[in-house]
Amino acid sequence: MSTCECKIDLTKVDEIINSYGAKKSYLIAMLQKVQEEFRYLPIEALTYIGTKVEDVSPATVYGVATFYAQFSLQPKGKYEIKVCDGTACHVRGSMPVLNAVHQCLKLQDGSYTSDDGLFSVETVSCLGACGLAPVVVINGTVYPKMTADAIKIVIETIIKEEKEGK
Repeated sequence: MSTCECKIDLTKVDEIINSYGAKKSYLIAMLQKVQEEFRYLPIEALTYIGTKVEDVSPATVYGVATFYAQFSLQPKGKYEIKVCDGTACHVRGSMPVLNAVHQCLKLQDGSYTSDDGLFSVETVSCLGACGLAPVVVINGTVYPKMTADAIKIVIETIIKEEKEGK
């Protein structure tokens, strides 16, 4: 463990590094596992990986983490909502759906994670389901032909299930 005052337990990061043999060629896979564990890439974890993986500096780890769009340096919610805004989805009304998500989750400008940490929202260029436009994906589940009213019902259902402990 590092001597720094860290906000996260680096034991899990150590386990992930060791599972890949601390090899540079597995850096992206390690970052994916760390993000899976913490729902984002904490700076402390990036620095730690940079000190433990062979031939990699903390700056290199940070560079990789910020280069790829799949990685987030900000905490993500338990439910990741991806709203497609590709051409077909946009033309068929993805922006009202996105606005409804922001309204339902009370997200302020520039914020993409709800205050309770339950939801994160991002706009994506294409989800490859143009025939089902507009499309929303929540944790891998595809919601086709979404409307502003329908997405509110989906979110409210998730919130209700979370409160009931399902």
